[in-house]
Amino acid sequence: MTRKVLESDVYEVFERIRDPNIIYPDYYLSPFHAYDEGNLSWLAAAEAEAATLSIAKRAIPEATSIEEANQIVRGNWMNAIEEHHLKYSGENCQINDILDIGCSVGVSTRYLAERFPSAKAVGLDLSPYFLAVAAQKEEQLCRQNPIRWVHANGEATGLPPNSFDVVSLAYVCHECPAGAIIGLAKEAFRLLRPGGTIALTDNSVRKFSLPILISYCTW
Repeated sequence: MTRKVLESDVYEVFERIRDPNIIYPDYYLSPFHAYDEGNLSWLAAAEAEAATLSIAKRAIPEATSIEEANQIVRGNWMNAIEEHHLKYSGENCQINDILDIGCSVGVSTRYLAERFPSAKAVGLDLSPYFLAVAAQKEEQLCRQNPIRWVHANGEATGLPPNSFDVVSLAYVCHECPAGAIIGLAKEAFRLLRPGGTIALTDNSVRKFSLPILISYCTW
C-alpha cells in the first residue's frame, strides 16, 4: 500500500490541495509517530492507511481478517452516530452536511460518505501530504457526492458557522495537547447546526488495544 501511494501521481494532487498560507502550530511541527517531520512527510502519509487498518485488527483480535476488524470498529461507530442523531436531533434529523476534522488520509471520511451517500462530506486536515493521499484515492472513485478536501487547522477552519449536521473527530484528540482539544471542540460547536451531532471517537489512552470511547453532544 505504501509503495502504491509513493509511485502514484499524488505529488501533483499535493500542489493543488496545499494552502501555502497555513501557519502550523508548534506542536504539529514536532517529531510524531516515529517520523522526524511528524505528519508533514510523504512517508507518514503513505503508511497512514496501512497503520490505521492494523490498529483495528489489534483492537478486535478475534476478527478473522483486517477487513472484518475494520467493519466491526467502523460499523459500530457508524451505527452509533446514526442512531444518536435520529433520536436526539428532532425535526432536523436529516444529515445533509458532514465535516470530518483531522481526517488524515480519509479513511474515516470515506466511511461517513458511504454511510450517508446523500450528504456532502468534507475532510479537513492540517497535513497537505495526508490530504493529497486522500484526494488522489477519491479521484479514482465514482461517488454521487464526491468528498471535498480542505487544508486547514481544525481549531480555526475558516468554514462558515452553522453549516454541518455532523462534525466528527475520529482518533484525533489523543494526539493533541489539551489546549488544542479545547480549540477543536469550540470550533466544532461553532460549525454545528442546531440539532446537529458532534461525534468523538478515540482509543483508550491507558490501553493500546482500544475499547472505543464514543461520546456525543447534541447542540
